[in-house]
Amino acid sequence: MRIVLLGPPGAGKGTQADTIVKAYGIPHISTGDMFRAALKEGTELGMQAKEFMDAGKLVPDSLTIGIVKERFLKADCENGFLLDGFPRTLAQADALDLMLEQLSTQLDAVLNIDVPTDDLITRLTGRLICRQCQTPYHKVFNPSKQNGVCDLCGGELYQRVDDSETTVTARLEVYNRQTAPLISYYANSNRLITVCGKGSVEQVGQRILAALVNL
Repeated sequence: MRIVLLGPPGAGKGTQADTIVKAYGIPHISTGDMFRAALKEGTELGMQAKEFMDAGKLVPDSLTIGIVKERFLKADCENGFLLDGFPRTLAQADALDLMLEQLSTQLDAVLNIDVPTDDLITRLTGRLICRQCQTPYHKVFNPSKQNGVCDLCGGELYQRVDDSETTVTARLEVYNRQTAPLISYYANSNRLITVCGKGSVEQVGQRILAALVNL
């Protein structure tokens, strides 16, 4: 099974990725994982990517797709993969399709986890973390017994800047701008599967597996 995973921040992609990779025995591949692996192994493409990253620049699409191809040639991808964080643009989607064609294979599905914006904001802006022991909490889904105080060490709970409503709203707007064209791109080629991301982790996981088993 060869799958691309789409979904906004807060949709639960990481959690549901675990469900998918366990069900199909395929690796969960993120862009960050690929870059780190290429750098660790010291591949030519990895070292070229390092030059851009060290300079604080985006790695060019042509180089990124080369690193993706290197990753797909590893033995653990023989039966498929779950690709997370790539593609992010139409140009990357075109490059991915061309690369898979060169490898004589293709995507089985593009899985889009859809969650209403209001729900995403609730999920993301409710996150709190302990300053002392870093234990995570959530104002709605996993509150501490005493407001603003860690259950484990008594430390102060705080909200990261990335989880403020202003920052979260901006992140979601950027995601929607980048991803809307991708959703149309894959829908037009009948590869898009959209699954409702509302509900418990188990409920969403069951929806995803039910959708994939029908391929």
